Amino acid sequence: MSASSEGPWLRADGEPRWGHRDGIRIGIPPLPGPRGLLRVYTPYLDHPPERLVNFIAVEPIPQGRAERGFSELEPSTLDPGERGKRMWAADDPEAAANPAASAGPARGVIAEIDGVETLTVWIGVERFDEGADVRVRVRFAADRPHEVEVAGFANEGSVPLAHLVLTATMGNWARLRMLRLADRIVTPADLWPGFTGTAFTEHGRFRLAELVRDDGAAIVEAVGDEEDPWSVEYAPDTADHWRFLGRRSVQRWRVDDPHPELEARVNARWAYWASTSPIPGGPAFENVEIVEPFRQGAAFRFSVEPV
Repeated sequence: MSASSEGPWLRADGEPRWGHRDGIRIGIPPLPGPRGLLRVYTPYLDHPPERLVNFIAVEPIPQGRAERGFSELEPSTLDPGERGKRMWAADDPEAAANPAASAGPARGVIAEIDGVETLTVWIGVERFDEGADVRVRVRFAADRPHEVEVAGFANEGSVPLAHLVLTATMGNWARLRMLRLADRIVTPADLWPGFTGTAFTEHGRFRLAELVRDDGAAIVEAVGDEEDPWSVEYAPDTADHWRFLGRRSVQRWRVDDPHPELEARVNARWAYWASTSPIPGGPAFENVEIVEPFRQGAAFRFSVEPV
């Protein structure tokens, strides 16, 4: 399996991976990693091909319910015995709503939008247990090689949604500890002093008025607090895939048209996921997400910039 280059783009050619030839990329299973998650690759940070900088999970919340669906954790009904919802790729939204419509990875559609060349691919997601049925549009712009736009849509037949959260789920790998807000920087130590153990913290929540604004857009930035993250000492039982490599970066979420009720939410972990191995330096943010009332096609732009 492989992906092929075409101009500035990397397009699926047997391997489900798309994006900038020299920039940020998105992939889906069966590329290595858990089911039910979009993979985010940043090879320009001096990463090997399969090194992930983050995942994006799909987590819908139906109207009238407090609990969200978890694309990574819910059992599959399309693939009995598997954990995590099936994902597939398509070149149009209709095929993304039908798991039988695509026999293999879509190439992605190249088009010009507002004078800029773009690459768009649609990601279908298996129907959730509580009736949410959604798809995700992934779009790259030629003039923003370190950024990807991600947007969520409800398919016809979905239960009504209160929220459709597309959450970045692996901040612990980069040991993100500084969350930049409009008037301050907050850290896990500020939000959850003394936290230990192998669970997640509660969510820290920040309203729109607390976020950085830029020409109407709402922006959240998260970055590590270590100048030399390569030199830390890990617990002996820390798995190799948790060990930092490559260049430092800042991860940024930008919502160009924020809903007045938008919130940025974060939680943290003291130990790496699925282990008891402590994170060097103490708790780090794990999930970073934008939560607002569901709007069809609401999007955010996620970027990873070297620092």
